[in-house]
Amino acid sequence: MDVFDRYAPFVQDFIYRNNWESLRAIQAAAGDAIFNIDENVLLSASTASGKTEAAFFPILTLFSEDMPRSVGAIYIGPLKALINDQFTRLNDLCDEADIPVWHWHGDVAQSHKNKMMKNPSGILQITPESLEAMLMRKHSAIQKLFGDLRFIVIDEVHSLMRGDRGGQTLCLIERLSKLAGVNPRRIGLSATIGDLEATGEFLASGTGRGTIIPKIQQKGVKWRLSMEHFYIAQDKEDKEEKSPDTDHALDEKTDTAPKYADQGMGYIFEHTKGKKCLVFVNSREECEAVTTTLRSYCEANHEPDRFLIHHGNLSAAYRETAEAAMKDEDIFMTTCTTATLELGIDIGRLERAFQIDAPFTVSSFLQRMGRTGRRELPPEMWFVIREELPEPRSMLPETVPWKLIQGIALIQVYLEERWVEPPKLDRLPYSLLYHQTMSTLASCGELTPKQLASRVLTLKYFHRISQEDFKILLRHLIETEHIQRTEEGGLIVGLAGERMVNSFKFYAVFQENEEYTVRWSSQELGTIVMPPPVGEKIAIAGHVWIVEEVDHKRRLIYCEQVKGKVPAYFGDCPGDINTKILLRMREVLREDKSYPYLMKNAVARLERARNSARSSGITDSPLICLGGNMWALFPWLGTYAFFAVERFLKLKCGDRLGLRGLDSCRPYYIQFTMKVSAEECIRIMKEEAQKEFDPLDLIYSGEVPIFEKYDEYLPEELVKKGFAYGILGIDEMKKWVLSL
Repeated sequence: MDVFDRYAPFVQDFIYRNNWESLRAIQAAAGDAIFNIDENVLLSASTASGKTEAAFFPILTLFSEDMPRSVGAIYIGPLKALINDQFTRLNDLCDEADIPVWHWHGDVAQSHKNKMMKNPSGILQITPESLEAMLMRKHSAIQKLFGDLRFIVIDEVHSLMRGDRGGQTLCLIERLSKLAGVNPRRIGLSATIGDLEATGEFLASGTGRGTIIPKIQQKGVKWRLSMEHFYIAQDKEDKEEKSPDTDHALDEKTDTAPKYADQGMGYIFEHTKGKKCLVFVNSREECEAVTTTLRSYCEANHEPDRFLIHHGNLSAAYRETAEAAMKDEDIFMTTCTTATLELGIDIGRLERAFQIDAPFTVSSFLQRMGRTGRRELPPEMWFVIREELPEPRSMLPETVPWKLIQGIALIQVYLEERWVEPPKLDRLPYSLLYHQTMSTLASCGELTPKQLASRVLTLKYFHRISQEDFKILLRHLIETEHIQRTEEGGLIVGLAGERMVNSFKFYAVFQENEEYTVRWSSQELGTIVMPPPVGEKIAIAGHVWIVEEVDHKRRLIYCEQVKGKVPAYFGDCPGDINTKILLRMREVLREDKSYPYLMKNAVARLERARNSARSSGITDSPLICLGGNMWALFPWLGTYAFFAVERFLKLKCGDRLGLRGLDSCRPYYIQFTMKVSAEECIRIMKEEAQKEFDPLDLIYSGEVPIFEKYDEYLPEELVKKGFAYGILGIDEMKKWVLSL
């Protein structure tokens, strides 16, 4: 039977109302798989291809034929904003069929949650953190809530596959299924998956089912892409080359741009006028700085403010204001944002996206560009690469425009090979093991060590963790009073553990900093880390404020708005770049190829970089003398293998090389002084790499490499083991050294 004919009448009516002339390929394929095969399903198709409807049209049809006696489907989304967006979209679809849609996260009213608890039915949309809270706090109600659960839809599944949050999601699904006595089918959705087969296995983990991955023929999409380069510090003698190009690649003619203190920001300011755009940055600090600068240009030009801001540390009110304004067809504003608007949200007829500097991953680039190109418009992204003007006496590595080269490499690996980062599923997740152990005890109450192990260690995500490691963890947690032994020999949450599990921050497994809530009058602006003293300025919500009072006990900051600029600080934002990108960056410097999306300044800057690379030999020889006994090493390796190279040099080769003053610019190069020649250095490195050594040897003396959120509560030996065996790219590093 044709998939459309199989749909429930209310689904067909929805399609007619929206003037869809035919089903998209993803919808036909998903309907066939969900209706006819009892397996998990992974749907991978481009952004705005209708994946959400593809999953829910058949699910809702099946529900209308046999209504579940509890919540029938859980939709797990990685972001509150994505859940808010999908809640509105699904409500429109489900209204006529009288199938309730519930959403559940930290910003949702308790009254809405109470209604679902009284009448568990339909579809529940939830974040992993809120699902964790539900399993801990509503443990006894899980059977009633989910006793007839049939589907779990995981949106943006790729975003959950590069760290503990994805592992937590799988653990939660498995724990919930066991408690409720169900085995729901899982449906994964994503536009950017690097390894479909590995993702399918990840999705199916613990279900006893396979995963169907429909092959979907996608028609080619034409991109509008440009990349321009600017120096942040202007050199007066070189104005012409460094000013914004007024004859833009997209045939947009502008008058000579006014002079701006920051030419890159001026370029964005001029090219967002009268348009609806997104400006993506790579950190919350930069998001605040960019918004403040762009707003100051509005003021200087006597224009109304047309810039909004959206990132994870802002209050719900500020985030939702930006989301609503972007969806309004009549409002032409630009929103500066981090990854919080990267995933899945339909924010209306966006005309273009800007990306300041290069993102860390191809996946992120594709997601960000996919925010545009809806409603029959082509996807459009303008890269704005900004670089401090190198000092005349700068060392060679500092004169390479790394962000420009990285941006080109990210684009090229996708255009040439359709390559996207594969999932990283080989870690030893001890931090998550602590979290799930404490969560299980908090929700279940007293358990014997054997019962606890059977509930936690059997979760499929912990297949690499031995019983011996779990015993080491439990002994340590008893010593530190996170867990307590009862007189009967059972285990319960201890005094120190109570403080942990009773905090709302416990539900999340991603790294958070100690945050202070910032208030202005009756408004909550958001949160920051490390509050400055009274009288100092802070930047948040795209404005500058002066601190009037800091309440350390309640972690509150009271402030008043002032004019000016000040850097914001929300905590560190590490990048994770794959070796494939570094190798393509080397090729960018080696080849003579031109790239059609590069603008005038970027073309000139790339040409200078290539000339410099050729004359210095950095793309041919990994080790370059910078003068005297100062050297630079260019490994062209990704973040985790680069970590291993740093440590290998210091700890295995340092004494033999006479190494001093090692300084890294990760993951691009390492500078140091040494007492040997280049030939001798490489010989020593190869000799040391050929020797058998324990990965734990690359841990510094006295170091406990805290990497994940709950590492600090683990025994030191597990922290070290998790870092050495699960994070450091030692095999890749050794292979590279031996190839020198």
